[in-house]
Parts: sequence; C-alpha cells; structure tokens
Amino acid sequence: MKKQTPVSVIMTKNVITLNNEDNLETAERLFKKHRIRHIPVVSGENIIGMLSYTDLLRISFADAVDDDEEYVETMVYNMFTIGQVMAKSLISVSSTATVQDVAEILSDREFHAIPVVDDGKLVGIVTTTDLINYLLEQF
Repeated sequence: MKKQTPVSVIMTKNVITLNNEDNLETAERLFKKHRIRHIPVVSGENIIGMLSYTDLLRISFADAVDDDEEYVETMVYNMFTIGQVMAKSLISVSSTATVQDVAEILSDREFHAIPVVDDGKLVGIVTTTDLINYLLEQF
C-alpha cells in the first residue's frame, strides 16, 4: 500500500455545496439526488460549515408520520436554517495531505468526511467511502 499517496488522488473534486441562503429542503433534495451524505457550506470559495444527512435526521421527526409526511418535513425544515444545523468547527486538510493522514483523522475524530482546502479555498471533500474505495483498489 502506498502510504504517501496524496489525498488529492482519492478526494471528490466536483463538490456539491450549499450556502447560508439555501434552505434545508434544498439540502435534502441534493442529498437524495446525488446520493451523498455530506455537503460543505460555503461563502464564496471559503468553507464555513458542513451539513450531513444525519444532521437533517436529528431535527426531523417526519419518519414517524405516515399520511402527511411531506408537509411535516417541510414544516420542521422551515423552523431551522442551514447555519443553525451545520457543523461549524471543522477540521480540514490540504490536497497534499496523505491518505494515511486522512485515515488517522477520520478514525481518531470519528468523522465521516473532511473538506480539502488549499489557500483558504475548498478544492474537494474526502469521505470514508473514498477511503474504503482506495483501500479496495489496493487488493
């Protein structure tokens, strides 16, 4: 296994992002459309937070409702902003960080995604899925 492989080799480069003006309904649509679980929240090119699908599930009780599920979900989502729900204290890595560095952060911090930032600009995201796919390629 190549321990010094840079994270730029395995990261997702075409990152789906949100901004503070977006709403949680938009976020949910993006999660489902792109089949992803983490979306960086940006202001211009700068990352200001990370929203996960799990964050949405924490505030939504819509799964407990059968008949009017769509209405309840919308009502709950309108009670919060992306800025209120997203994680704001982020750890990021540069695109030159190694896959091993990222694996250690994901393991130690129990994160599932890390933004990749060069010179203050979001250039990618690396997830546990990216890491697992990389490891599978090694066999």
